[in-house]
Amino acid sequence: MKRPSVSKVAGALALAASLACAFPAQAGNQKEEALADSVRLALSHAIRDERPPQPKFATPIELQRYQQWLAQMSQRLQRKLPDGQLRTEFLETVWYEARRAGLEPALVLGLIQVESAYRKYAVSLAGARGYMQVMPFWTGVIGDSDRSKLFHMQTNLRYGCAILRMYLDMERGDLYLALGRYNGSRGRAEYPNAVRAAWKQWEFKPAG
Repeated sequence: MKRPSVSKVAGALALAASLACAFPAQAGNQKEEALADSVRLALSHAIRDERPPQPKFATPIELQRYQQWLAQMSQRLQRKLPDGQLRTEFLETVWYEARRAGLEPALVLGLIQVESAYRKYAVSLAGARGYMQVMPFWTGVIGDSDRSKLFHMQTNLRYGCAILRMYLDMERGDLYLALGRYNGSRGRAEYPNAVRAAWKQWEFKPAG
């Protein structure tokens, strides 16, 4: 198998970088905060497991409901992510990581809509990366310091969900304040209101 030349690889990477910078995301600016060792350790454990999402269901009814959710969300997301396989993998991962963090998948989809408009390689003016616009400093605080992993779908979604869960816990379940922390705009209404409005667009409506 013929390998691509170094110049071609470099050119492809440069093109990807230029595309990411050409359409900067407008959101995502978490602030680095002093975390208790227990919180840092919990976050580190939360993002460490890189196994692919493998949802488990206690009953056939739960499985059927999940399949309905997947079909319904896939239809809604088709214009944003035209590739069927990518769209399915994305939704499976969103559902898995959201549930793993104790979050509503619709909330996570709404947040992604506001943060990156479903662009995997989105980069904000503040430097936040990927679908959930995770700030690179988090890779040093709770990860292995490899910032490039924030453009990996499951890694980005896992970081984002774990961080939002942490902010919710810090704010004792107050979603308004937790979303403000996530965006670096705690106390201001614009971002929480935008995410809440987007959340409604992704609410699941069971058949029948």
